[in-house]
Amino acid sequence: MCCICAQPGKVVVVLQGRYAGKKAVIVKNNDDGASGRNYGHALVCGLSTIPRKVTKKMDEKKQAKRSRCKTFIKNINYSHLMPTRYTLDVDFKGVVSTDCLDNSTKKVAAQKEAKKLLEERFKTGKSRWFFTRLAF
Repeated sequence: MCCICAQPGKVVVVLQGRYAGKKAVIVKNNDDGASGRNYGHALVCGLSTIPRKVTKKMDEKKQAKRSRCKTFIKNINYSHLMPTRYTLDVDFKGVVSTDCLDNSTKKVAAQKEAKKLLEERFKTGKSRWFFTRLAF
């Protein structure tokens, strides 16, 4: 994947590993590699569980429960990402960083913050494609 495609905010599909087939957003790209990872990789934040279908007939409690999602934060090799034409303008910069991956408590806190941002985005009704299941 070239550096032009891997811009922060770009929606990608993870191709390998535990989150294969899941959508994610590039938070920070690292084209040249870093210490310990001497290959091009990106810090991504994505949806491991998408929100389920919500209808007007459902009561508010059920709608709230079905609108929940689960997130993941991970450093992924460029060769395991497939870029899409979509971008998601959610600001993860203050929430997700590379140092949050070192400590598990920081990572869990960052995942919860990212979850709040994405659930907020889902409830506004914008970027519907990001919150749908990939059918393949």
